[in-house]
Amino acid sequence: MKVISTNLGSPTTFVWNGQEEQTGIFKKPVSEALSLTINDVSNDTVIDRVHHAGVNKACYLFASDNYPYWKKLYPDLEWDWGMFGENLTVEGLNESTMRVGDIYKLGSALVQVSQPREPCYKLGIRFGTQDILRQFIDHNRPGTYVRILEEGKVKTGDVLELQQQSQNTLTTQQFYELMFMREKPKELLTLFMDNPSVPQYKKERYKKFL
Repeated sequence: MKVISTNLGSPTTFVWNGQEEQTGIFKKPVSEALSLTINDVSNDTVIDRVHHAGVNKACYLFASDNYPYWKKLYPDLEWDWGMFGENLTVEGLNESTMRVGDIYKLGSALVQVSQPREPCYKLGIRFGTQDILRQFIDHNRPGTYVRILEEGKVKTGDVLELQQQSQNTLTTQQFYELMFMREKPKELLTLFMDNPSVPQYKKERYKKFL
């Protein structure tokens, strides 16, 4: 897996339900290396820190391999890396093999896979239609957030080097699928609850399904 673009966002104002709001989802490629800190990416825009950034969502990675699919669906958009609000566009990122809890060397930082990205209405703002939320869910390639175990810098061309694979086999894609299943399979739910790297607040929400 290789970083092919580093992306940062500036505050963008939009109107939602008659009220002005701001978002940092409009990210664009930058030439400089990104500084990954425990809670966020330095110099990035994070408006809503209840749902974005923080220890479990410090940096968002999305696969460049997905872009051709979306370009066909939305050919009239002005395309560039960072369209999905990702800080790092990564070639070869595969959620179906990446385990929650896997630890990677990334540039001079050490990061751990924490959870998939859940689409919200701001992705719809970015794409000009809320239809993308269902499309994004159905495509089943959400990208992943990482927590920062050791702060450091990452630049275009850096590779993700697996340092330690999680013994729990829950993949990022399985985590994502579980969130949208009406009936939660017991085996998958158990794998989810037993994974020490799944954020605790997520586990609390799923206890009712046990």
